[in-house]
Amino acid sequence: MSQDSATATEAARKLTGRRRREVVAVLLFSGGPIFESSIPLSVFGIDRQDAGVPRYRLLVCGGEEGPLRTTGGLELSAPYGLEAISRAGTVVVPAWRSITSPPPAEALDALRRAHEEGARIVGLCTGAFVLAAAGLLDGRPATTHWMYAPTLAKRYPSVHVDPRELFVDDGDVLTSAGTAAGIDLCLHIVRTDHGTEAAGALARRLVVPPRRSGGQERYLDRSLPEEIGSDPLAEVVAWALEHLHEQFDVETLAARAYMSRRTFDRRFRSLTGSAPLQWLITQRVLQAQRLLETSDYSVDEVAGRCGFRSPVALRGHFRRQLGSSPAAYRAAYRARRPQGGPLESVTAVLDTSVPLQGTASSRRAAAASSSGLSPVTATTASGGPVERLGAGPEAYVPGRPALPGQRSAP
Repeated sequence: MSQDSATATEAARKLTGRRRREVVAVLLFSGGPIFESSIPLSVFGIDRQDAGVPRYRLLVCGGEEGPLRTTGGLELSAPYGLEAISRAGTVVVPAWRSITSPPPAEALDALRRAHEEGARIVGLCTGAFVLAAAGLLDGRPATTHWMYAPTLAKRYPSVHVDPRELFVDDGDVLTSAGTAAGIDLCLHIVRTDHGTEAAGALARRLVVPPRRSGGQERYLDRSLPEEIGSDPLAEVVAWALEHLHEQFDVETLAARAYMSRRTFDRRFRSLTGSAPLQWLITQRVLQAQRLLETSDYSVDEVAGRCGFRSPVALRGHFRRQLGSSPAAYRAAYRARRPQGGPLESVTAVLDTSVPLQGTASSRRAAAASSSGLSPVTATTASGGPVERLGAGPEAYVPGRPALPGQRSAP
């Protein structure tokens, strides 16, 4: 954390022109979801100095001509345009309306100019696609919602996409996973700027943990890019998923694809956003989770049925990815099931332990080891006023309950 904080501080000292560190510009687009858009507005736009939270100045900027249509037919009128970004030391893109649509060229130019002038650029959830389109993620580590990570990796192969992280801090460019992870990243920014005490005070006001343990592994499933169906590797990936119970390695997959290991690694990473070995291990761990949840097999039997060479290998990978032993995972899972009834619908538990998460230094270590709010006018599509904007449930609530002891970011 200290290395990333130092990097961020150095970037802040290099602000040029009219830019000020305490000024945060939030860039909104038509079609963006209201929940993600509201996160930076709530974190940076409300005066909470009475609770010990330093105040930011918020500039809500329209990334294109308004009014901006958003969730539920609401229309927003942003008080500022792209020109206001020139005053911001931090620019946040909370979401982008479609991962298949190119962002407006004027907005991309404004982001590039802000970055060149020392501003910190932040992409929440699908906002990472806007940063990637602007070229700000080239050669950098980044994350986004796990469901869109493979598409981000395939469309922008120069971006080092890590779908496991809740957020990634690369100094002057930061990205986060979906919805709730946007809160994690905004709290991290406050912590970087003003320290742990300020971030903790803000977290208490928001009624969220100061830091969450674990990453996105608990939400990952077998999802792959929509485009995979037309790719020659699709058959190899499908075969691997159907034969996880067998012991095979990446060389086996490369041979089935009639490629060298090096070529296969490169093509697989561009398709899925993950190195093939890491993807294969993740899929085996996911299969182990399912068997621990739905069967009475012993841990040794689960290891064999998931293609691990030994129970020791299963336990090691399971603990690294989920922060728990297989036996403890099964016990915690079963403790959440009603006696004799169907599985409870339980959303992810917010763990209040304090590991390092999503920082550049922690990712390098892992690689080595394997409202004073600016006014936003809201109306319905029919023109009626809206007194209060509500937030719906998260789009990616998993089907299985979250468990204690989830994996800390490496």
